[in-house]
Parts: sequence; structure tokens; C-alpha cells
Amino acid sequence: MTAGIPKEKAPPGTWDTHMHIYDQRYPKAATAKILHPDVSAADYDQMRKRLGIERTVVVQPTAYGTDNRCTLEAMVNLGPGTRGVAVVDETVTDAELDRLTKLGIRGIRYFMLPGGALSWESLHTMADRVGNFGWHVQLQLDGRDLPEREGTLKRLKGTLVIDHTGKFLEPVEPDHPSFVTLRRMLQNGRTWVKLSAPYETSKTGAPLFEDVGKLGKILAKDAPDRMVWATNWPHPTPPAGQKPDDAMLLDVLLDWVPDETARRKVLVDNPARLYA
Repeated sequence: MTAGIPKEKAPPGTWDTHMHIYDQRYPKAATAKILHPDVSAADYDQMRKRLGIERTVVVQPTAYGTDNRCTLEAMVNLGPGTRGVAVVDETVTDAELDRLTKLGIRGIRYFMLPGGALSWESLHTMADRVGNFGWHVQLQLDGRDLPEREGTLKRLKGTLVIDHTGKFLEPVEPDHPSFVTLRRMLQNGRTWVKLSAPYETSKTGAPLFEDVGKLGKILAKDAPDRMVWATNWPHPTPPAGQKPDDAMLLDVLLDWVPDETARRKVLVDNPARLYA
């Protein structure tokens, strides 16, 4: 991987809405399947300065389950205005939720692939509880499962953010029932999508990830006010160990969202609302 400079000039106020920090000082969760080598806030800061990123959302990695200390420490180290997405279960108190909110947590992460710490059965209870503090639900699943889960997700009262352009583990065509379901969910006005990590699922590959990109382009047109972008740094699950350059991932938006005004929404305006 080379550390390039993006062709896309990040506008002032650009957000990276999904990245992780790993530190072996914190114990690996019993549920975890992945433990990335240590990377620090200082390591990340070098990359975000290269790309022109000004605001960051630290997402709790599956490595630490419901122990959010590494994420909270990273938020402090990355400076004022940093936001976070945590993992909490039914044992969390309202006092703790209030504390986390004041520290900048704005969402609860539901990772519904191997290694996740929370269950589908807890989703509605926890969504209601964290919704009282203004949090959203951040969901990662195999997008091909969306038709099966649509009824459950439709009953959520608050905001739902779906990771990684739907994360269809086998890229699908736009007329596939699972992608049709995602587009239908966007019509409710409460569903958002992260245009991120296409390298995790693409079969066509860099630089444009055309098979994932054709889905991203459609989603960006369907709901331009509810798309956000992310690096997914440090790329804990790249295919065949090949980590992408983050500059290339920013430049993908030149193809997926060619209109400059629309890209500014994705990079600046939309995340500023979502993570206020």
C-alpha cells in the first residue's frame, strides 16, 4: 500500500465517520474474532491530515466487546469534537448512557456478523433506551439478509445507519431483492448509509470498485441527505491482506458522487447533522 495524496480535495469540515483504534492494553472480548495489531490515535492523525479530514467518529471494534475504554481514550486523544459509536448491552445503566453521551458517544453498534457482542433479540430494547439519549443504531450485517430483517428494522423508532454501502458479502445487482429492500428502507427518512469499505466485498476491485460502486451511486441519488463517508481505517478485514490507500477511498467519491455540492453533503453537512 502506498500513501498517496487524494485527487479529491476534502472540503473544510470533512468527516471520517467510521474508524477504529486497537491497543493490546485492553483485553480481547470472549466474543471477538478479530484482533488487529495496535494502532494509535497518533497513527490515525497522520492519515487524516494527509487527506484533510477534520472530524472523526471512532467506532467500537468487535475486539473489545462492550468494554468501550479504548474507544473513549481514542476520542480524547483525537481532540474536541470527536464522536464515537459504542457497544453497550442491557446491563448498562441510564447514568452510564448519560455519561457516554456527554463524552461524545452518538450511536450503539450492532455488528451482526461473527464476532459481534449484541443479539437481534436485544435490538428494540436497546434502540429505545439509547434513543432517549439521542443515539442512533449503527448496523453491520450481510446486506443479503435485509429482506429477512426488514420487518424488525422497520419497527425501530429512531435513526438507523447501515454500514459499508449495505455490505453485501457477495456483490448483488441493483434489481436483487436485498438491494431493493435497502432502497425501500431509505424511503422512511430515518435510514442512513455509509459509503465506505467497498474493498471488503468488491470482486472488481480498485480503484473504483465498480460492482459496489453502482450500488453506491444509486443510494446517493435516492437519499443524498442521508449518505456519509468513511475510511474504515485501519482496515481490519482487507481481502488477502491487501490494505487500500485511504486517499484512493476518498477519490472513489469523485466517481460515485460526481456532483461537488452532493459530495459536500456526504463529507460535511450530513455527518454534522447525524453526529451533532
